[in-house]
Amino acid sequence: MTTTPDPAKQPPAPQVWPTLRAHDARALIRFLVDAYGFEETVVYGDGDQVDHAQLGWPEGGGVMLGSVRQEAEPGTGPTPPGAFSAYVVTADPDAVHARAKAAGADITTDLHVTDYGSRDFASRDPEGNRWYFGTYAGEPR
Repeated sequence: MTTTPDPAKQPPAPQVWPTLRAHDARALIRFLVDAYGFEETVVYGDGDQVDHAQLGWPEGGGVMLGSVRQEAEPGTGPTPPGAFSAYVVTADPDAVHARAKAAGADITTDLHVTDYGSRDFASRDPEGNRWYFGTYAGEPR
């Protein structure tokens, strides 16, 4: 039986896309999927080269990434590998934390409750980028 996704249950389409580069983009994609639970949406490129990849976060949003490229001028283009950081909102940071630990992620700050009531932890991926996961969804507009 085929089911049609209920649009009311789909996360909203992201309007801001954090971007990053990686020395080994294919390995980083595997890590982000296996350790944190991102979902591979699309990957373009041949061999080790990733020209463009899109990974969705199951609760909404996502990131785009690709392999390091030779830029025409230093300082142009996306943030260099290892210099990226992102805060990812999740309703279940304990499950993401357990998954990340099981996958061998470098946990830099263990689970804790912040002074503003969010349950958070921090991790570093194999490229050195910093990822923060927690329940804080931001203040209403």
